[in-house]
Amino acid sequence: MKRREQRGFSLLELLVALLVVVIIISLADINIGDGGQDRLLEDQVRNIAGISQYALDEAELRGVDYGLLLQQRMVDGEPQFAYSWRELRPEGWRPPEEAAELFAGDVLPPGLELELVLDDLAVDSLSIEAESEDAAPQVMLYASGEVTSGALDVRWVESGDLAWRLEWDLLGRFQALRRGEPDFEDDDG
Repeated sequence: MKRREQRGFSLLELLVALLVVVIIISLADINIGDGGQDRLLEDQVRNIAGISQYALDEAELRGVDYGLLLQQRMVDGEPQFAYSWRELRPEGWRPPEEAAELFAGDVLPPGLELELVLDDLAVDSLSIEAESEDAAPQVMLYASGEVTSGALDVRWVESGDLAWRLEWDLLGRFQALRRGEPDFEDDDG
């Protein structure tokens, strides 16, 4: 019986296989498109919900009112929405001093439109304005444990499609809903 000699892959064969994998990954990346922007938006909406819940807990523990401020700002000549947190102090609304990194605000991706509804009334005070350190927030998280009930719809300007809806009730139960619909996989009950 003749024994066949085993041989591995040549360097050229490995390079061709690697090139094919890189091309497939590149094509997949192109087809995904705004996937990175969608993930960023999801992270930010869930961050707003999570920090809101934390701020409400802190408000109750410390006896200090907190708030969520939503504003439209000009970023690189383009209007974008931003969110930040405020704490009520004797001198007025200011950025929180404690846990400042946690309460750091952020700017949402471009091409979005926000619609805020509080106590069943639309809020149209998300206009472009100069950043003010003592600007009053729209969403109030009171030391009594109550919240101004409402919802925040995040839509893509180009299509008008609802990307996310953030809802909360008077007791501060926040829920992030993709396209305004409950995500049954993440549903805790």
